[in-house]
Amino acid sequence: MDTSREAHPGKDKSGNGAGFLAGQMLVAMPGIEDPRFERAVLYVCAHDAEQAMGLAVNRPVEGLTLFELLNNLGVAPEIETGGDLVMLGGPVERERGFVLHTDDYVSPDSTVPVADGLALTVTRDALDALGSKVRRPRHAILALGYSGWGPGQLEQELRDNVWLICDADEALLFGDDYDNKWTMALAKIGITADHLSSQAGRA
Repeated sequence: MDTSREAHPGKDKSGNGAGFLAGQMLVAMPGIEDPRFERAVLYVCAHDAEQAMGLAVNRPVEGLTLFELLNNLGVAPEIETGGDLVMLGGPVERERGFVLHTDDYVSPDSTVPVADGLALTVTRDALDALGSKVRRPRHAILALGYSGWGPGQLEQELRDNVWLICDADEALLFGDDYDNKWTMALAKIGITADHLSSQAGRA
């Protein structure tokens, strides 16, 4: 997995390219050699022949709520965001925030459509919207960092059985049952962890 390549979210906006997975989810196989992705569930935000980019949706940053982060960044929320946790989206650019959200919120200058009523915004506008009473999207997660792949790298990992592919749904994307998202994703494709080989390719 490429941890240095800069990704360009939304480059393949439709996910309709042959074999491209934008708008779908990756589920880590047991035995993945990179502990950063053990039992990870990732949403693929961009995928084309040159690169792929995804966000982990089941890796909360321990002890960090969205409300606390917004306050730390000088964004004064108009609402209490409750126990919403911040996700660790991946190992690349962990200091950078990525907001994956339903497309009822759009920043004209910076929101990029992803697929299936979802969009990605990486600017301060999205943080302001998350704390707003009127602009907040119906569903959203804030992730720090992302996971990136270079040309052909994700395709090779799929051939090596590093990842399974799963359709996205709101419970997997935005639900707060982080401990069980991996098994939920497997169940969605009719698989249980007991039936998976513990041997997988390299991440």
